[in-house]
Amino acid sequence: MPHPIVRPPLRRNRVLAALAGGIAVAVGAGLLLSHAAATDPSGNTAPEVVPPTANAAFDYQIGGAYTPPAGVGAVSRDRGALPAEGLYNVCYVNAFQAQPDALGRWEKDDADLLLRDADGDPVMDEDWGEALLDTSTAGKRARLAKIVGDWIDGCAKSGFQGVEPDNLDSYERSGGLLTPADNAAFAKLLADRAHAAGLAIGQKNTTDLLGQRTEIGFDFAVAEECGRYDECADYASAYDDKVFVVEYTAGDFEKACSSVGAKVSVVQRDLGVVAAGRPGHVFRAC
Repeated sequence: MPHPIVRPPLRRNRVLAALAGGIAVAVGAGLLLSHAAATDPSGNTAPEVVPPTANAAFDYQIGGAYTPPAGVGAVSRDRGALPAEGLYNVCYVNAFQAQPDALGRWEKDDADLLLRDADGDPVMDEDWGEALLDTSTAGKRARLAKIVGDWIDGCAKSGFQGVEPDNLDSYERSGGLLTPADNAAFAKLLADRAHAAGLAIGQKNTTDLLGQRTEIGFDFAVAEECGRYDECADYASAYDDKVFVVEYTAGDFEKACSSVGAKVSVVQRDLGVVAAGRPGHVFRAC
């Protein structure tokens, strides 16, 4: 059975208070990575997709951007943040569920794209107050892919090199209304859109779909709490060590380090993934 993932409470914030307050975006060492151009057989120029390198030192900054610790070569940040100059940047998007503060917009403009129960009410991820998006039909997946795809294009325009669409496992919270196949089909649309924009795309959690990673088009993985559930080696094997592991307790962090820390990037962050200098901030790497 799939295991529930405990997700940090601040990871859903699209508007980061730190950025709104004017905190400067981190400047890393070296030159800003860019999307190289490649020519397809038709002669059209398309951006080259560059996945992260295996075991790149990593920081998970989706709850607030800050200057990366020394030695860090890759970061993940919310799509509302700017990338860290000189590093490999992964853009976080909540692709399979609706942000709590965006629910009104969905209800107003695309109410039928919210998954509904037998009473017509939105099906909720109660832990986070998020309505699930309805990936159950090809037509709805295409419309959702246009919305989320625009976010992905925004990530590319901002200078990110990769994207992590969150809540791939929303079918587990759907009461049987969604299937893994529904979400895999939607994920493929997002992968195609990401690749067209020159972005590598990461599988975010759930070992259920590791066997379909190539068909979907995933290039790397972001795995939360795989140490807790003894799944880190599965991700590492599937993605040739192109995996960013995030743990939230010291014990799980030590387990992940012991299991894959010699070949995969493993970090411990605080549950709030708060920016450096704020109370409770934790950052450790193997």
